[in-house]
Amino acid sequence: MARIAVEENLTDIKTALMEMGHEIIDLRTEKDAAHCDCCVISGQDKDVMGMQTTSIAGPVINAQGQTAEDVCQTVNEKLS
Repeated sequence: MARIAVEENLTDIKTALMEMGHEIIDLRTEKDAAHCDCCVISGQDKDVMGMQTTSIAGPVINAQGQTAEDVCQTVNEKLS
């Protein structure tokens, strides 16, 4: 399965992704995302000007306003 970096405060999403067999990495710094297939963020730290730079070649999924099930479905779609 995939190696996914997830922000620390998204515990329900971490649990759901682990139950699906994915390897979960706590996303604390930019370096944590370096060797991951995908990242899940809370959306709380978006740049004020709406500009974002990413340190990962794979998809970055914003979990804001979504259920854990919604995020898991999005992760599977992006990684397939």
